[in-house]
Amino acid sequence: MNSGRYQSWGRYPATEQTARPVVWRDDRLPVEPDEGLTFLPFGNGRSYGDVCLNDGGVLLDCRSLDRFISFDEVTGVLRCEAGVLLSEVLRLTVPKGWFLSATPGTQFATIGGAIANDVHGKNHHDAGTFGSNVRRFELLRTDGSRLLCSPSENAEMFCATIGGLGLTGVVVWAEVQLRQVNNAFVDFELIRYANLDEFFELARESDRTFEHTVAWVDCLAGGDNLGRGLFMRGNPAQPVDGRLPKVSERNLRFPFDPPFTLVNSLTLKAFNYVYYHKQISDSASGLMHYRKFFYPLDSIQQWNRIYGSKGFFQYQCVIPLGEMEFAIREILAKIAKENVGSFLAVLKLFGSKQSPGLLSFPMPGATLALDFPNAGDKTLRFLDELDEITLSGGGRVNPSKDARMSAKIFQAGFPNWTQMENLIDPRISSSFWRRVTGGK
Repeated sequence: MNSGRYQSWGRYPATEQTARPVVWRDDRLPVEPDEGLTFLPFGNGRSYGDVCLNDGGVLLDCRSLDRFISFDEVTGVLRCEAGVLLSEVLRLTVPKGWFLSATPGTQFATIGGAIANDVHGKNHHDAGTFGSNVRRFELLRTDGSRLLCSPSENAEMFCATIGGLGLTGVVVWAEVQLRQVNNAFVDFELIRYANLDEFFELARESDRTFEHTVAWVDCLAGGDNLGRGLFMRGNPAQPVDGRLPKVSERNLRFPFDPPFTLVNSLTLKAFNYVYYHKQISDSASGLMHYRKFFYPLDSIQQWNRIYGSKGFFQYQCVIPLGEMEFAIREILAKIAKENVGSFLAVLKLFGSKQSPGLLSFPMPGATLALDFPNAGDKTLRFLDELDEITLSGGGRVNPSKDARMSAKIFQAGFPNWTQMENLIDPRISSSFWRRVTGGK
């Protein structure tokens, strides 16, 4: 059943599936040759949509593949099993002076999930995607075959697996390149800006001298204030003489599962106003611990409950450089007019570093991500309208965040999907892949 551990972070759609554990990297997968079922690797369920779901089939739970294999403290090369969480990597490596080269907005994704979704972070313009920093991995197929994949060995399967949404097999271990840091802190600046024009000016300027850049957007602001928000930029902190700031590891937990969403026009308007004006001056700076800088929502466990039992949709699009200013303006204006959106609306520029992934999401341009409470058909129709704006601007929608885009939108945004079809493990499938390709 689609409950407890085996559901997506957006808690939509509802599915029925069973799960089998994958415990040892040297064992065969728990798959019988004559079973008429489909299978799908499952990490920690932090994908928002149905790329991690397999309705009517079996999930191969890989979280028990959680062992470190080797770590070179001189070169920053880490080898570990695919079920290791990013938080577990950082707990080991940050005290030794190394950080993830690219990280998503949660530290509770697995290494395998980060590869399968080719996640990106605030430093895409500098480091590319997670897959850009993967050196090699071992891929276990359902027929028992094993492939060592790298840019020079089984290269086609290497590219298909990075961003391949788990469809090529189970990554049992991976080797990734980390980045050197001096400590656990980021030297940050937080700048209040007035509208979308100021965002693009700030973003272009900041990407030249800052490793990490991103903006929170007040998605309800319209008119001359359209796209206003807070721009965050930062670099790894320099060595610090003396005592570093104390950091609390205490986390909150959203305490209950409300029958309806707590995100509505009233709560959203109040939150956005307070958040936009949270600092007295137009800019602030200082040192911030990496957990607060990169993973602010992780401090609230089960925050996805705030959207109620019907769940929510995360919508993330990317619009290429030539069309991005017009299309992002059109999307934000539509959201403001409809008076919908989320507390955490994120806007960023992607850089030109190309991922090796065949179905990787980023492209040079602007990416916008925000959440929408699930209000049924009304929400689905609204998101379809955003899809059309994205498509007309030459953009695409992020599969790892999606739970509803049409086959037309997916195939237009990812024309390499037909090449991917020839590389998929024949016994692996997902609810997402069947929806956007009409396949098994």
